[in-house]
Amino acid sequence: MNAIANNIKQRLSLREPLQEALDIVVQLSEQLSLMKISYAQEDADVFLQEELAKVKALFPTCTNFERDFPSLAFSIATGVGKTRLMGACIAYLYLKKGIKNFFVLAPNLTIYDKLIEDFGNPAYHKYVFNGISEFVHNRPVIITGDNYMQQGALFNDSEIRINIFNIAKFNSDNKGIKQGGVSLAPKIKRLSEYLGESYWQYLSGLDELVILMDEAHRYHADASKNAINELKPVLGLELTATPFDEKGRAFKNIVYEYSLAQALTEGKFVKNPAIATRKNFLKGSLTEKEVEIIKLEDAVSVHLDTKNELEVYSRNNDVKLVKPFILVVCKDIAHSKEIFELINSDEFYDGDFKGKVLQIDSSTRKEEEVEQQFLALENTDNDIEIVIHVNMLKEGWDVTNLYTIVPLRAANAAVLVEQTIGRGLRLPYEGKRTGVDKIDKLTVIAHDNFESVIQAAQDPNSVLNKISFIEIEEDDLRTKTEVVTSKPVIEKSFDAEQKKIDIITDTPTKQKAQNGLDAKKAIIYALPQFNSLPEVRKIDDFSKEEVKTKVIKQIEEDLSKGQVNLFASQILKDAIEIYEKVVADYKKNIIEIPRMDLVQGDVEASFNVFNLDTESFTFQALEQEIISIGLKDKLVVTIKAKSSGSYGNPVNNIIAALIDYPEIDYDDNAELLYSLATQAYEAIKAQIDDTDNISQAIFQFKGAIASKIYAQMKDHFVLNTPDYVAPKVLPFVKIEPWNFSALVNAGYRDYRDIITPISLIPKFVYRGFEKGCHFEYKFDSKAEQDLAYVFEHDNSVIKWLRPAPNQFRIYWDNNSKQYEPDFVAETEGTIYMIEPKSASEMQTLDVLAKKAAAERFCKYATDYTLQNGGKAWKYLLVPHNEITRTINLKYLIAKFS
Repeated sequence: MNAIANNIKQRLSLREPLQEALDIVVQLSEQLSLMKISYAQEDADVFLQEELAKVKALFPTCTNFERDFPSLAFSIATGVGKTRLMGACIAYLYLKKGIKNFFVLAPNLTIYDKLIEDFGNPAYHKYVFNGISEFVHNRPVIITGDNYMQQGALFNDSEIRINIFNIAKFNSDNKGIKQGGVSLAPKIKRLSEYLGESYWQYLSGLDELVILMDEAHRYHADASKNAINELKPVLGLELTATPFDEKGRAFKNIVYEYSLAQALTEGKFVKNPAIATRKNFLKGSLTEKEVEIIKLEDAVSVHLDTKNELEVYSRNNDVKLVKPFILVVCKDIAHSKEIFELINSDEFYDGDFKGKVLQIDSSTRKEEEVEQQFLALENTDNDIEIVIHVNMLKEGWDVTNLYTIVPLRAANAAVLVEQTIGRGLRLPYEGKRTGVDKIDKLTVIAHDNFESVIQAAQDPNSVLNKISFIEIEEDDLRTKTEVVTSKPVIEKSFDAEQKKIDIITDTPTKQKAQNGLDAKKAIIYALPQFNSLPEVRKIDDFSKEEVKTKVIKQIEEDLSKGQVNLFASQILKDAIEIYEKVVADYKKNIIEIPRMDLVQGDVEASFNVFNLDTESFTFQALEQEIISIGLKDKLVVTIKAKSSGSYGNPVNNIIAALIDYPEIDYDDNAELLYSLATQAYEAIKAQIDDTDNISQAIFQFKGAIASKIYAQMKDHFVLNTPDYVAPKVLPFVKIEPWNFSALVNAGYRDYRDIITPISLIPKFVYRGFEKGCHFEYKFDSKAEQDLAYVFEHDNSVIKWLRPAPNQFRIYWDNNSKQYEPDFVAETEGTIYMIEPKSASEMQTLDVLAKKAAAERFCKYATDYTLQNGGKAWKYLLVPHNEITRTINLKYLIAKFS
């Protein structure tokens, strides 16, 4: 067990592939000499072959370092986090091996600037050493291709020095130049007045330089390779998503691979790419330009739908807003200009995208400037929504908001798609999928090439084999949506009252009405702030005089903050007068949902108690002899060695070898370890005639003994499902607003309407509710719409709620997922949390896990509410085929409670 590596994994939150890659660095750093090669070429070749043999024995895929020093390549898919792995490697090699000098190569200016931020700015949100406590007071010194000439002998022995160079500048500074007919040494090889030698001499003279190559395929050309070799590092770490050199030859020094195909198969760290076409699309007699217009318009339809989904997700989950954009791939510069003029005209989408399209190619800007502008597309205040490019996709464009790609006039669409999707696979929310299909998906529009791409995907070795293919209905592509917010009933009533006030013409009357509304709002917004008061155990407690006094005082403080309201005193006076009525209205329009964070405890690993199978525990003490060989006569002499007999306690020796295994914790398993070690000791004792040799045999074979015991322990290893931690419960939370997308035209229906086909039900927003805590809801299925109908017409239901995504804080699956109940319905004596579910899914593991979480919530809620004069909570899991408009809640309770 390597404690340093494990700490780094935890502190840097490394994803599984990065943890595996770091483990390889840990393993090989113990095998390799990590020595500078500074002897004759023949000896150097022998040394390299010896080092290669060590690596090849563990990783047969590494057949040649391809450099003049040991260099290991890691092929890791785009978007998984190669930069973070570099940080982890630097941290480990410093903390474990004491290496303080590192050289990081960047393939272009964009990545160069990014790496300087990643490694050198602790305030940057992507700073790679966040959590490494040893680097807080001993922060790595960052030396760049721009400031290396000013670096002097200012380093102390404890400093970590990270050199970051752009390969273009590195190569140019490594070339000699002529000035005034005089040949000058390369810039990096010129004498530095600060160092007393050139910076090149300084670097190449270091005894412990490790070089890290980002996008390593860019450094296999002869010029780059030779310059890197001259640095004479003790180790090279190469990272790339495309392990092929400029001639298409595969790297020969790969020790780890986590390919894009693997990432897509596992579905963890990248978007889910989908190739889309319009359903029943036929090119027929359409011209090439007409096909392009259809593809572009359909791409915009997908884009706008995705844009709305991202806004809804941002509002519902209180996370950053992500602004998506479309990438259009053109054949050449003339084609690019033609498409730019089309999209930037009034003819395309009625001019909606004029000023929102960016053409980037060699005719518009220098490449580095283009890359900088492209990176700014993640800013939400950037107006650009469509980017047109020609063969400009280079590394470093680590944008997370590319959601739609349109390849136009592609000679080989399958190849273009395969090469292009890597630029759009990064996920915007901490590199994790959200579980929302449209937010986790990258869509490639390929109408005219759909069949050829599908055919190419039949190759099991193609990345396209892992991509989904979808056909989109033309009506769906033509449908426009907008984001709407469904406010809780009481807040909606404020909006209605404000509209009435706005049309009052008499100024004094209007101001009086406005003051009254402001007083209501002040009370409603203040109440949730007091749900933690000891004297507030339910909403009725707000009627207590001492609670009212505190709420009114808070309102007075709120009114005095910021820009002073000229009518603050009147608003406060109105608030005092209407307080009881407002509290009563508040209670009438909400369901008192106890506030709690329901989380699971830590996963506990343990070993079940068992008896050891000792049949193979046959160990005999080895003779201890000293052998000497004469240097001249080669005479071999053997002398029997005498031992002091001090081998320690044999049982303790076995235990000491066992706890070297990372899964075995002594404190948690002491009793079992003593039992197993004692059983092993007794078994070995029974096999040895001379009892004086028992301790010696166990000492000599303690590793093998521990290995046999460990092999049996693994069969009795268990992970215990964590129980829920008893939460702190507060009396209520406010009803959260709903945010969802709605069709721009004819997007609203009455909840009583019969929708056919039922596949259209999720498209509409439904109105007309009288008992709901909101006036508008959406439904995912007919069962949900019918259940809402039941609630509205069942006299036993006082009010009901379709909770917004952040209404409850119920976690499951080791706290990795949040459960969002479908309905809450309040009756005279009980509040029900109700989940309609497809009948075929009732017994699936996920559904049962969510049920267990919901039932635990109901238990803690009931324990609290019944102690404080409230109502019990119960959970109902209902199969969809049991829900019709003719049943009532009592029927569901009787059958599924």
